[in-house]
Amino acid sequence: MRHPLDPASATPPGDGAPPHAPASGGGSGADPAPPRPPWPPWMAPVALVAAVVFAAVGGLVIDIPAVALGAKIRGSHVPPGLEIADTAVQDIAFVVVACFVAQLGERRASPWQFGLRPTAVWRALRLAFVAALVFLAFLLIWAALVQTSKEKLLEQLGTRESTLLLVLSAALTCVLAPVCEEFLFRGFIFGALRNWRGPWPAAILTGILFGGVHAGSAPAADLVPLAVLGVVLCLLYERTGSLYPCIGLHALNNSIAFGSLEGWSVLGVLALVIAALGSISVLALALIRSGVISRQPVAGPDLLAISAGG
Repeated sequence: MRHPLDPASATPPGDGAPPHAPASGGGSGADPAPPRPPWPPWMAPVALVAAVVFAAVGGLVIDIPAVALGAKIRGSHVPPGLEIADTAVQDIAFVVVACFVAQLGERRASPWQFGLRPTAVWRALRLAFVAALVFLAFLLIWAALVQTSKEKLLEQLGTRESTLLLVLSAALTCVLAPVCEEFLFRGFIFGALRNWRGPWPAAILTGILFGGVHAGSAPAADLVPLAVLGVVLCLLYERTGSLYPCIGLHALNNSIAFGSLEGWSVLGVLALVIAALGSISVLALALIRSGVISRQPVAGPDLLAISAGG
C-alpha cells in the first residue's frame, strides 16, 4: 500500500458547529480541545478497509488505460510516471473515503470536524518540537537495535531518471501524502476511535494501522517507527486540537527522509522542507479563501450533545 471537502457541508451556528471558537491569531486564547464529532468507533475500520479498496480500484482505473495505450507493467515493475499517478490517486482516495464514511447515517461532516481548524501557533510549535524530539529519540534507539534496509520507493518513483519525476515525487511524498494521510488517520480514524476508549487506546490503534498501511511500500523494519510516528501524531493532534501541526510535522519527516535517501546536502533538505511547508500553507490558504475551510469555526453548542443525525 502506498502511501473533498464540500463547501456546502459547512454547517450554520447551532447545527454541528464546534463547541468554541478559537481566538484570532496565534495567542493562547485558542481552544486546544480536539474536535469531538459523533462518529461511532466502527466507522474507523470501515473507513480503512474502504480506503484500501478504493485506492486499489483507483490504481486499476489508472493502470488499465495506460496499458491499453502501451505502458508496460511487468510483475511488480511499474513505470515511474504511472507509479506516481497510482500513488496520487490512492492518497486522494483516503480523503474521499473519509468524507464519505463520515456522512453515513445522514450525519453531517464539516472540515473542522477533521481537525481543519486554527490553534494557538506558538503552543502548537512547542508541542510539535517536543513530538519531533520524542520521535527522533525513538529512531536513534531503533537504528541502534535493528538493521534496516534502504527504502526502494523513491527508486520506483524514478527520482533519478528525470527532473520532472524528481519534482513530482517530492510533491507526492512531502505534500500530498502528509495532507491525505493525516486527514484519514488523525482527522477521521483517530477521531472515531477516540469515542470508544479515549485518546490513548485510540492513538495506539491508529498508530498500528498507520504503520500497517505502509506494508509493501516501506521495508518491514520501518513499519514499527512508522507506527510510533502515527502514535506521536495522534497525541500531537490531541494536545493542539488541530490537524495543521500534524500535517506540518508529517511533511517535515517525509522531507528529511526524502532528501536523505536522495543524498542531498543539509541546505538541499532545508530547501525541500521550506518548499513542502510553503506549498501546504498555500493550499490551506486557497481552501480557506474558496470557502472550503473556514478561517475561524463558528461558535455553537457542544458537538457531543448533537444527535447522530446532525
